[in-house]
Amino acid sequence: MDAIINWLWGLPGTVLYAAVAALVFAEDALFVGFVVPGETAAVLGGVLASQGRLSVYWLGLVVTLAAIAGDSAGYFVGRRLGPRVLDVRVLRRRRHRVERAQVLMRRWGPQAVFFARFAAFLRAMMPALAGVSRMSYRRFFLFNVLGGVLWGVGYTLLGFFAGAAYEQVQSAVGGAVAAVLAAVVVTAVVVWRVRRHRGGP
Repeated sequence: MDAIINWLWGLPGTVLYAAVAALVFAEDALFVGFVVPGETAAVLGGVLASQGRLSVYWLGLVVTLAAIAGDSAGYFVGRRLGPRVLDVRVLRRRRHRVERAQVLMRRWGPQAVFFARFAAFLRAMMPALAGVSRMSYRRFFLFNVLGGVLWGVGYTLLGFFAGAAYEQVQSAVGGAVAAVLAAVVVTAVVVWRVRRHRGGP
């Protein structure tokens, strides 16, 4: 973890903001979230902010705007291409999960856009489904903004406070123990995400 943070530390601040924004945006606009979840970029950015490398306020704003813009782009892709967007390879391999997402869309409508923001697969999938279903953009945008603000600020602060806590542990018990604790936490998160992935959204 220290190696990654140290490498990122050497990059210009503008590049870091741009990289986080690009990952968050692409997650929903281009289905990149199936490979690199935007929440990972937001949390890592928050960690850097806790170390003074970035402004947590500007980062929260950047993450939030990128999330809202990414969802809007995904919506218009779905609206323009229609059901054809569901035939891309990355979605064909997840057909049963796409069908479950469609059920949620039919059941909850625009509210599904808000709740989907907090589940990795649904976050990447729901904007396009909203466009395919021809949902009113005004209704979509309202719930997109609500979810984007809560998610963007929440995950940025999560990384910020996690980074601050890591620094406190490191200063109290030493770098080696802190690194072990961080590895345990990261492993637990990875295992949890894999189990959730296998069990569906």
